Amino acid sequence: QVRLQESGPGLLKPSQTLSLTCTVSGQSITADDDEYGWSWIRRTPGLGLEWMGTMTAAGSSFYRPALRSRASISRDTVKNQFSLQLTNVSPGDTAIYYCVRDRAFLGEHLTTATVMEGRTTRSWGQGTQVTVSS
Repeated sequence: QVRLQESGPGLLKPSQTLSLTCTVSGQSITADDDEYGWSWIRRTPGLGLEWMGTMTAAGSSFYRPALRSRASISRDTVKNQFSLQLTNVSPGDTAIYYCVRDRAFLGEHLTTATVMEGRTTRSWGQGTQVTVSS
């Protein structure tokens, strides 16, 4: 059974860079190239759940268009971790941040559309609160 655990700072000031790490156990983040992706999703008070970006098991990454200029996902395959960096944060980035395993439906591949629309099977970390305030 896969388990995901987020870690990172809970409080930032505007213009700082948010760095979060997800530690994965029970599955290699490089296994099954076409079927699995490793994502970051956040829940904001105003917008609800918002998919931010995904790195596939093969190492490709894609992002929500509105966040593409600020968000990046990287991974450490030795530690079996993947990370999110979000630059130039503002109070609007205050949210609960979740790391997620996305699994493509049978016969499909992971794409921006499928993950953005939630047309995958998801396994979630418990989430971590991030607050941006001066």
